[in-house]
Amino acid sequence: MEALRAAGVKTVLALRGDLVDGQQPADFRYACELIPRLKEVGLCVGAAAYPEGHIDCLDPRENIRHLRAKQDAGADFFITQLFFNNDDFYRFREAAESAGVTAPISCGIMPFLGKSQIQRMVFLCGSSLPAPIIKLLAKYEDDPASLRQAGIEYACNQLVDLGRHGVDGLHVYAMNQPDIACAAAEAVAAAGLR
Repeated sequence: MEALRAAGVKTVLALRGDLVDGQQPADFRYACELIPRLKEVGLCVGAAAYPEGHIDCLDPRENIRHLRAKQDAGADFFITQLFFNNDDFYRFREAAESAGVTAPISCGIMPFLGKSQIQRMVFLCGSSLPAPIIKLLAKYEDDPASLRQAGIEYACNQLVDLGRHGVDGLHVYAMNQPDIACAAAEAVAAAGLR
């Protein structure tokens, strides 16, 4: 851990990561076990938050308890897993605040770019698909370029709505595609948000 500080690293996003079938983590089973070690060497530590609950956690109250445990372990901030319905985040934020979570929670937004990509996201992350996305998938199922553009526009609309609702921060999962980052920045700027 000290090697991170020596290399000039100041902030780390502590994630458990995806488990490999048949294997158990060698050192840290959960992110909340890693966070204190990172804090001991003076790092700023972020952690994941799950507005719809972690795929391995079916109880929403338990999901919030895990979030609070990460804060209690020393997490300075949170970034959410992707979500497609902002109302899910608003309910999550309210529950987190009620549980005493005071660390800032940034909203992680990822545009859907194609049908196979969105299917993977739903199964890997447990994110639900609201009716407007299902309608876009049906409308553009034979037009990949238009579906990609619709996904970016949908994400930009999410970002603007979240910004207008005073969220702590916005994080765009741009997947190394600069046009996504540019579109998001332009949408937020055009709405007069920072």
